[in-house]
Amino acid sequence: MRTEYVSMTEDSIDLKAIERAGSILKDGGLVAFPTETVYGLGGDALNPQSSMKIYAAKGRPSDNPLIVHICRIEDLYEIVREVPEEARRLADAFWPGPMTMIFYKSGRVPYETTGGLETVAVRFPSNKIAKALIEAGGGFVAAPSANRSGRPSPTMAQYCREDLDGRVEMIIDGGQVGIGLESSIIDLTDKKPTILRPGYITKEMFESVVGGVDVDHTIIDPSSKEVPKAPGMKYRHYAPKGDLTIVEGEREKVVNYINEKTAQARSRGEKTGVICTDETKDRYNADAVKSVGTRKDEETVAHELFHVLREFDDENVTVMYSESFDSEGIGMAIMNRLKKAAGQQIVRL
Repeated sequence: MRTEYVSMTEDSIDLKAIERAGSILKDGGLVAFPTETVYGLGGDALNPQSSMKIYAAKGRPSDNPLIVHICRIEDLYEIVREVPEEARRLADAFWPGPMTMIFYKSGRVPYETTGGLETVAVRFPSNKIAKALIEAGGGFVAAPSANRSGRPSPTMAQYCREDLDGRVEMIIDGGQVGIGLESSIIDLTDKKPTILRPGYITKEMFESVVGGVDVDHTIIDPSSKEVPKAPGMKYRHYAPKGDLTIVEGEREKVVNYINEKTAQARSRGEKTGVICTDETKDRYNADAVKSVGTRKDEETVAHELFHVLREFDDENVTVMYSESFDSEGIGMAIMNRLKKAAGQQIVRL
């Protein structure tokens, strides 16, 4: 398969390219495209064959549900059985935007899209290119992140190309994304709204709209036969090619430990990398030391995390260590992604 590449910005959308992309989706093909969170790999959400093509292109397990993207709030009512009052309030507050809500699905949504579940995950993105593509493609686009399964989610089109060239019909380059982490996922099918995947929309932000919110802290073991209810709950995700370890503890102990371990790794011929912040970047001696921003603004950390993991791959780094981050606010999302990228490999000092 030959993959077509087109470039555009939100301020200058190539409408002819969007029309071609929409036709690809309607014909059962796949298009990678930018959102405000990460790049998505889109297919017709109401076409079972399209969803199967997404799983095949990504190498993704077929019990890992896909998110259905819409571009009009009224379209939500066509693909879900009911919309609870909490969902209406959350939609008013955070849509369009980086929030996915889980509902009981209607008969229009095939089980191939939901991973065999009776529930469906739905998102209304704010990125103008994404919204134009969804409309051109028929209004319902299933789109997980546009990467090979298990790899770091792409924040730039070049990483979509690296993973998916020859596997999809088109890749739309809309530049680097704004947020850099996938959407927050909140389940509205139980008595109390429950966060299944933390993201830019934090627990505190959800609670400001609907009151008490639970957080599902369970990470399902890969050997479990339980079906994941949302993307990213069961399988290892976001992993670089090399070996990543998170180090938690007091700053001085963390710096000393990481320097000791990277020195040992270098003596074995490994190429080493460190994920740190502006506050400590001058204190490490690894081959590649990358700051993801300042601890005073963890949104910068979220924005840079996947990009840094991809850069380590580009530079053939084989052994990596990362500082840990706060577990409150957006820090919860950062640590969720880091832990999955490291396969839960954590050292606590």
